[in-house]
Amino acid sequence: MTGRLNSAQPYAIGLFRIVVGLLFACHGANSLFGTFGGQTMEAGTWPGWYAAVIELVGGSLVLLGLGTRAAAFISSGAMAYAYFKVHQPQALWPIENQGEGAAMYCWAMFLLIFTGSGAFGLDRLFVKRTGTQSATTADQAPVAA
Repeated sequence: MTGRLNSAQPYAIGLFRIVVGLLFACHGANSLFGTFGGQTMEAGTWPGWYAAVIELVGGSLVLLGLGTRAAAFISSGAMAYAYFKVHQPQALWPIENQGEGAAMYCWAMFLLIFTGSGAFGLDRLFVKRTGTQSATTADQAPVAA
């Protein structure tokens, strides 16, 4: 059973990346353009407008699997900042300070820094087209605990 699960790991990571990226991008679009019933932020306001741009761009890149690790690194940092500067001063626990979303996005993006894009990412398509073999054997092997 472990062998089957390990062989499916790149696909599970790819689907995880797609869902997290889509939700993160929608969160940014909500703040920037008022989609999904949200209110728009005034351009250039700190930190909300900049966070929304990071969410939209970072989420889109993660969704596509293009520069996943860099986009996830910046997105994770933005969510850590959001949690500790906006939510945590209100109360200690995320359930008390409405910071569950920021904490979950922070850790989900943090995971993608280490796993990469998984299957279905555009990164892999560009690596195949250029003919360079940048991925090592360890990079392609499933992560096992």
